[in-house]
Amino acid sequence: MRNNHQPIVDGDQINLGELFRVLWDGKILFLVTTLFFVILFTSVATVLPSKYVSSSVLAPSNTQAGNLPDALSKLSSMASLAGLSFGEVDSESRVAQEIMKSWGFLEGFIERNNLQVPIYAATGWNKESNTLIINESIYDEVNQEWLIEGDNGQLRGPSSWELFERFSEMLSLSSDIEAGLITLSIEYYSPYVAKQWVDLIYAEINLHMQQRKLGKVNSNIEYLEAQIEKTSISHMETVFYTIIEEQIKNKMLVEATPEHTFLIVSQSMVPEVESGPRRIILVVFGTLLGVILSILLILIRNSSYRLSKELSD
Repeated sequence: MRNNHQPIVDGDQINLGELFRVLWDGKILFLVTTLFFVILFTSVATVLPSKYVSSSVLAPSNTQAGNLPDALSKLSSMASLAGLSFGEVDSESRVAQEIMKSWGFLEGFIERNNLQVPIYAATGWNKESNTLIINESIYDEVNQEWLIEGDNGQLRGPSSWELFERFSEMLSLSSDIEAGLITLSIEYYSPYVAKQWVDLIYAEINLHMQQRKLGKVNSNIEYLEAQIEKTSISHMETVFYTIIEEQIKNKMLVEATPEHTFLIVSQSMVPEVESGPRRIILVVFGTLLGVILSILLILIRNSSYRLSKELSD
């Protein structure tokens, strides 16, 4: 007759024979619990909407308009006296990458392109009709009204911060330092929307950096013109006019260069293969979780049974 009171752990050693016997006695609980988790995670993996990633590989543009060109390097010391750091070439691409991830830039990007509904209310994509599936409890498409209940009990739309957080989860920026390339990616339910947003962000960051540079150049010109009115030295006036002439050339170059900060190395495409969710991994994880919990339940049941027997004896 088997000894049901034999401990599984005896001192610092594990009684493998007793462990296998306990697990075998609890095989029904093991199968039921494991099967439950397999079915649960398989159902979850089936219900979760597919997502697609569209990417574009970018390279920094060599345009450095707004800075003092090499031909005027001899004037750099005089320019520095005027309060202008023309000789310093800042990394436009690094600045642009940080701007692309910033709250302010993404807030303006979302507002200008009216992306609030697809970012916050969409829950999937209908492949047959090529339309987004909207959560009706969040947004009323018929009346075009948000249904989010605020703290005061009134209905409201998503806040700027909520939209920023949600879109930041979709946006990905990675850099290859050695090659000097940047990969801009968007993961979304619709592959067509993902590609569209990648292209929009690329165009918007170039426009943003272009306007930023134009503002800098215009500020430089205004400052130099003000200095000309203040100085009475003809030689300095000549220097200032020379620098202004170069700044005007730079301004024209900036205005004529749409790809001011980034050039497209690899154009974004409409992805055909989904990037997630990783359904097989979910099912495998659910199976392992079911096995582990099954073993724990069997051991706990066995320990409770031994404890109750000892108390009854």
